Amino acid sequence: MAPPMAGEKPLVYVGMVADILHHGHIHILEVARGLGEVVVGLLTDEAVADYKRLPLLSYEQRKRVVEGLNGVARVVPQRTLDYVENLEALRPSYVVHGDDWKEGVQRETRRRVIEALARWGGELVEPPYTADISSTRLVAGYFKNGTTPQMRMRRLGRLLAAKPLVRVIEAHNGLTGVVAESARAGGREFDALWLSSLTRSAARGRADVGYVDATAVAGIVNEIFEVTTRPMLVDGDDGGLREHFPLLVRTLERLGVSAVVIEDKVGSKRNSLLGAPQQQDSIEAFSRKIEAGKRAQVTDDFFVFARIESLVLGRGMDDAVERARAYLGAGADGILIHSKSASPAEVLEFAARYRSFAGQPLAVVPTTYGAVREDELRAAGVNIVIYANHLLRAAIPAMVRAAEGLLRDGRGLETEESLLPVRDLLALFPAEE
Repeated sequence: MAPPMAGEKPLVYVGMVADILHHGHIHILEVARGLGEVVVGLLTDEAVADYKRLPLLSYEQRKRVVEGLNGVARVVPQRTLDYVENLEALRPSYVVHGDDWKEGVQRETRRRVIEALARWGGELVEPPYTADISSTRLVAGYFKNGTTPQMRMRRLGRLLAAKPLVRVIEAHNGLTGVVAESARAGGREFDALWLSSLTRSAARGRADVGYVDATAVAGIVNEIFEVTTRPMLVDGDDGGLREHFPLLVRTLERLGVSAVVIEDKVGSKRNSLLGAPQQQDSIEAFSRKIEAGKRAQVTDDFFVFARIESLVLGRGMDDAVERARAYLGAGADGILIHSKSASPAEVLEFAARYRSFAGQPLAVVPTTYGAVREDELRAAGVNIVIYANHLLRAAIPAMVRAAEGLLRDGRGLETEESLLPVRDLLALFPAEE
């Protein structure tokens, strides 16, 4: 590495998210400023969402904040968690980062930074991690206070812009909403919630025949929104009569729901996975329903997805593609392609054909073809994967075993081994201070 010219300061690189700033960030910048000219590599929304929650603020909003900080010479986008691309372009004398990244998700990132700096004699400077402060904890505290309908609604659009695949799981009441939002595994979490027709009916002991009306759906949405912050997509069945669908759109939009999904079927409501005869709506009539719903919405943040039943009803791939073109032309913001095949082949074929003419989001529900991996769906151009009924289906066998065990044993001791301890149940819902 060539030494700095006389009068020039060494270049110092600092990677930041800067979603919520605290004194730990300021300390890092002070150390960097003491070493030379500070360039902040600000992680884009895509880079952050790839390994943690989508930032509260957009990249442009965060950039404006960082540019205003004392001692920051310039801000450049860092498009991945990995620093190497920016380091190769800038060849800084120093990289400054707190020493908290020696373990965890950024351990490999740190190793690659050290290797890159070694190529031109640069140095990694690691000030001690500032104790008792964490952006992750601050964000968690922020969300503990809830969110607003508009902020929640907008989040789906930001997720689709930032993530190649948005991961959605069903919730049918407040408890499942808390479970869905709290779930973590391998650094992953669910991005959004799905309120399905099947689970909201089954949770009330009813068949999936449209028993739960729009007023009841609004009540369930409110129940879930009281205790969660994730955006929600709602299964709107067939949307009802064309004159009624705009009312559903406005109700859901007002509540802060991000999207409604309506299926192109007519007649008595029957679950698509049943073998009962079902009738598909005409392209023209369903397109008019989409148009009516889009005219009714007030904001630009609400999505109307058209769910295509052609593959389920045996109408074939060409019919599904024709309908996708027509529904997008009618104003649909995205398509959900449905299938009850045990193989993902027809869904992947549809995705390939869809991507040849459409840029709008594509959603899938891999209930019957559960062997397909998210990486395969993402590679095929799928944007949203919905795990549509898994929490309810997991709960029922567990409840049956507990009930039968109590009857069999005549006491609760044996069953207790398979239950969540009461103290852990109480910890899920801490008392408000």
